[in-house]
Amino acid sequence: MQCLSHQLRKIKLLITVPKASYPNLKSIREDFPILHRKVHGKPLIYFDNGATTQKPRLVIETMNRIYEQENSSIHRGVHYLSDRMTEAYEEARNSVRKFIGAAASHEIVFTSGTTGSINAVATSFGEKYVGPGDEVLVTVMEHHANLVPWQMLCERKGARLRAIPMNDRGELMLDQLDSLLTGRTRMLAVTHVSNALGTINPVKNIVARAHERNIPVLVDGAQAVQHLAVDVTELDCDFYVFSGHKVYGPTGIGILYGKEKWLEDLPPYQYGGDMVDQVSLEKTTFNELPLKFEAGTTNYVGAIGMGKALEYLQGIGLEDIAAHEHHLVDYATHNLSQVPGVRIYGMASQRIATFSILLENTHPYDVGMILDKLGIAVRTGTHCAQPVMQHFGIEGTLRASLAMYNTPEEIDRFVTELQTAKSMLT
Repeated sequence: MQCLSHQLRKIKLLITVPKASYPNLKSIREDFPILHRKVHGKPLIYFDNGATTQKPRLVIETMNRIYEQENSSIHRGVHYLSDRMTEAYEEARNSVRKFIGAAASHEIVFTSGTTGSINAVATSFGEKYVGPGDEVLVTVMEHHANLVPWQMLCERKGARLRAIPMNDRGELMLDQLDSLLTGRTRMLAVTHVSNALGTINPVKNIVARAHERNIPVLVDGAQAVQHLAVDVTELDCDFYVFSGHKVYGPTGIGILYGKEKWLEDLPPYQYGGDMVDQVSLEKTTFNELPLKFEAGTTNYVGAIGMGKALEYLQGIGLEDIAAHEHHLVDYATHNLSQVPGVRIYGMASQRIATFSILLENTHPYDVGMILDKLGIAVRTGTHCAQPVMQHFGIEGTLRASLAMYNTPEEIDRFVTELQTAKSMLT
């Protein structure tokens, strides 16, 4: 242990990056009740934001108030509560529109989450436009949610799934993109930010190159919208998807943005109440956008909660959030690089504060369990990105994924406790 203490003192001396952050960080942390609890008697450090983010008091109180005082089904009643909920639901849709820069609110479809949104497009678009011998292009860094639905579609249709490779820095090898986009490519599905590595992909460039060949593009924004200012009009993507719970909102709610021309063209993928216009025993016609894709009773309380989360973020400012998190990237990268035996997987030049690491001569699960006992929440495993792990020839990593409310001081403690874990395991 004396040797360990010497190492820690040495590491501390090497940490020279300044700890400046945006001035309202303390007040932001006050907005998140869970950040002030203890785990195993230790102050919680929540570094598992890639899995789900914590919720500000505004979202919690809004949803509690609805269930206590305002709850009623939307788009159906003529009474006060139904009118109030319908108005709040559509206000939330408009909040999403403004948050991602969509042209119109009817281009925003509420779904169950990113996975539900991707499956909706894969089903609806795939059934209409993908046939035997066609191709769907993805990347090797996709979350399984943006890989498996396309893989299953290709199996059903006799199509071929192809993938853009990446290099050992965790960056897509876009010099191969033009050769992978062929006359049989029907869709390009690409993640905006890698959930396993934190790589920010140049999606605007990727979209433009695909559009040169009239190939539509779906962008998985589940790991992007909480970290970056996203403007779908500027990106010019055909579809953009993300989840509420990854962007400080509730679970069970997500977004499918689609250009109007595509949403008008594609058939519904689910059928039931509210998505129909006229129904008879002989024929059914469908509702206008976006209700055409919102069958049944939607998670309207979740949608309203999500809208409040997005308003909260806009109140802070996406540019300030991005600047703070850029500082966390630099600070954590600098500190982790000083720890003997730590390897960071994925060192792209453009990245968010997500770190997949291995600690020499230890298993990530064991390290994660020790960190938990010390009050630090991280994720271990393949992070629903097994092709990424296969690329590096590893079975999994320990992932620390940071958010706007995390601090340099928490990074300091994380680095220290990594050393504690190593001393216990080796």
